[in-house]
Amino acid sequence: MSALYLLHKPFRMLSQFTDTPVEGDMKRTTLADIIEVPGIYPAGRLDYDSEGLLLLSDDGELIHRITDPRHKQPKTYRVQVEGYPEHQTLQRLREGVLLKDGLTRPAKVRRLESAGLPERDPPLDPQRHPITTWLELTISEGRNRQVRRMTAHLGHPTLRLVRVAVGSWRLDDLAPGEWRRETLHAPRPGRQPPGKSGPRSRASVRRGESQ
Repeated sequence: MSALYLLHKPFRMLSQFTDTPVEGDMKRTTLADIIEVPGIYPAGRLDYDSEGLLLLSDDGELIHRITDPRHKQPKTYRVQVEGYPEHQTLQRLREGVLLKDGLTRPAKVRRLESAGLPERDPPLDPQRHPITTWLELTISEGRNRQVRRMTAHLGHPTLRLVRVAVGSWRLDDLAPGEWRRETLHAPRPGRQPPGKSGPRSRASVRRGESQ
């Protein structure tokens, strides 16, 4: 049995528990400001200016299984972009975008009528960004700032990025700064059932909030 913590990382927070600012810079908020569970570490990361689902655990093998590229855990984001991407632009995302570090794998993408997310703090300025579009984008690789680079390359810079799923784990109704704990049954090496790429959730046993 392993414990997995699903946390909604807020905007402008580091995906780590400590910050070592350069002299003269202000200290940034960290995970230690919203979750006090000893011995846990993030499985992957989210950029300082990104929001949404972050997975944490004290089980090193589980963290490795989640982050290992061989398991290709798909990651789903809700992305608010500048302007209104036409069908041809969405199709280019589906086919792959040629970035400086190579062609991206095909993504799943669709427009959304609304994001279904809490307002960001601080919110976007509608005068600076009068026309925006929400997309749901699923990718199966994890290059540095990949989603932002893909949309910017196609002329629609990302204004807000919220990760809503990693594999089968979903953000659901967690508000920014909230977290919940799940107990998982992780298969032993060599005993993994065919077609299964990760551990199974046995129960959601607790939910916590930032203090």
